[in-house]
Amino acid sequence: QVQLVESGGGLVQPGGSLRLSCAASGFTFSSYAMSWYRQAPGKERELVASMSKYADSVKGRFTISRDTAKNSVYLQMNSLKPEDTAVYYCNAKKGGADYWGQGTQVTVSS
Repeated sequence: QVQLVESGGGLVQPGGSLRLSCAASGFTFSSYAMSWYRQAPGKERELVASMSKYADSVKGRFTISRDTAKNSVYLQMNSLKPEDTAVYYCNAKKGGADYWGQGTQVTVSS
């Protein structure tokens, strides 16, 4: 079965860093386009980072990477701001297939 499991979220102070991980299984990882989305309370889900695009709000602070050997994708988040607080989701796409993880909470607060 296709499965995406996010981890690495938590509480961090403004200016701090977190590294989110997404472990993939049940499909040919290298054949899928991987990306990260996030959704804050009361807001629409937005694309944070794909292999070719970053949201303007995170450019220069977040970095997406992939480790094919480990079937994993990562999101390194630096210089975190309170407005980065959201549930972060891993996404995999290929043609008509679209898979999501369960999400991991990131809270940036003093």
